[in-house]
Amino acid sequence: MPVFHRFPTSQGKKIGLTTLLTGLVSLSILLTLTILLVASYQSKKKSLIDTTLTLNYSSASKMSQMIDSLFLSMRSSLRYSATVLIDHPSRTQQEAIEHLEILRKSGNYFNSLTVVDETGTVRSVSPPSLGTVGQKLTTREAQYALALKKPYISSPYISKKYKRLLLFMSEPIFDKDGQYRGFVGGTIYLQDHNILNMIIGNPEIDTSGSSYSIVGSNGQLLFHPDKQQIGQNIQSNPVVRKLLAGNNGYDQMLSINGDHLLAGYAQVPANGWGVIVTSPMELVYNELHSQVRMMLLYLLPPSLFLLLIVIQLAHKLARPFVHLADLMSKMGSERVELPPDKHHWNREADLLTKAFRTAAKKIKEKTDRLTHEATTDVLTGLANRRSVEEILQTWTKEKKNFSILLLDIDHFKHVNDTFGHPVGDEVLKQFAEIMKSCVRKSDICGRFGGEEFIALLRSASSTEALSVAEKIRTQMESSTNPTGQPITVSVGIVSSPLHGDSATQLIELADQALYQAKESGRNKVVIANEKGC
Repeated sequence: MPVFHRFPTSQGKKIGLTTLLTGLVSLSILLTLTILLVASYQSKKKSLIDTTLTLNYSSASKMSQMIDSLFLSMRSSLRYSATVLIDHPSRTQQEAIEHLEILRKSGNYFNSLTVVDETGTVRSVSPPSLGTVGQKLTTREAQYALALKKPYISSPYISKKYKRLLLFMSEPIFDKDGQYRGFVGGTIYLQDHNILNMIIGNPEIDTSGSSYSIVGSNGQLLFHPDKQQIGQNIQSNPVVRKLLAGNNGYDQMLSINGDHLLAGYAQVPANGWGVIVTSPMELVYNELHSQVRMMLLYLLPPSLFLLLIVIQLAHKLARPFVHLADLMSKMGSERVELPPDKHHWNREADLLTKAFRTAAKKIKEKTDRLTHEATTDVLTGLANRRSVEEILQTWTKEKKNFSILLLDIDHFKHVNDTFGHPVGDEVLKQFAEIMKSCVRKSDICGRFGGEEFIALLRSASSTEALSVAEKIRTQMESSTNPTGQPITVSVGIVSSPLHGDSATQLIELADQALYQAKESGRNKVVIANEKGC
């Protein structure tokens, strides 16, 4: 048979703190969310990097195939020209030039075409404006093509005559008897208008920041988004070294400027060039951050809702403990009201509140007793000197208006010497009672030391203080005391701010007024003037 537990009430068993793992649940939620985000971040980062590398390699492979096909077409074009020249040896120079012009303009492969005989002399040239017909070619590339007697593609070089970055291709010419008759050569201005430049002259692949570079077989940059870097040799780059070794693939690399790039690379078989397609790592991070933001957008609302519920429970659980902690923190610095005697739904909070009330009540009683003893004169029950001085300092700092009575029992030493100290103590007690009876409840009466007393009269002028002093003096003089003889008192009066605004200055002036009262015959009241007595 199932057992049903009744929900604990304020009178029954309280809920244990250990059953409410609010903090642990909150931490678990936050840690789970953090771990999920970190794991997702790393996973997506790897996926984006791998995808970008693969796409860049695919783009580099397609570009290398395109360039390879283009160079094969260029070579076929030169080979066709060589065949035409062999088949029609009787063509005039003008007819040969016209043939070269048609070939140059129709294919748009080359910026210039040249027919050179076996001695290195130019026989025909397109465009004719170059004016090199009849001249001997002395460039290293032309000399090498003559000596090679085979199809030849040079490495990119800067022409001394035209100051341009060039690429030279040639196809040998052999007559029907197999005799070498020279070559047909084509020059490509890599940075001028031609079909090669139309294909690879704009290195931007898309608007995302991906681009490609083309490296010559010697490691020289032929095409690059930053034209200032064209011509630099980057053979030391690890990716370029792999390209020059005939490898295709993808990898991470550093640009000349030190930027992190994701690179796919492929070699062009026809000429040994390398195509490198790169994407900045920043592109990956931008996409990654965008995906993380989307994930946060989906995860945060339910997580925050759950967290708010947990926090609400935590607040309800912690409220009595926080209240007790606040009360305990204030106990040493200010008067604390005891917490109300009410039941808490949490067992530990209920027990602690009851224990705190008991301890705080005892501490309060002891503190009140110690405070009273520390601020009160034991014999007379008036405020002691320390307490009076603290009040006086407070009043002067707050610039309050008040008057001071400094009182001294006349010939008190004679009373002690003649009647003994017990009688003297009774006289002091009697005088304290007379003082309290003559002042208001808001005024302060204190024993300043020995037979000297003080009264602080709140918001009282010198005239009002004089009236109070005379009342004390006359009552003391006319009262019956333990000695059986009349006892008189002398009084000095000062007022703030009339006579000064510092505690030290006021006490000094009051003491001077009291001294004057003593010197002028005792049993008198003297008010200090502004310049002192």
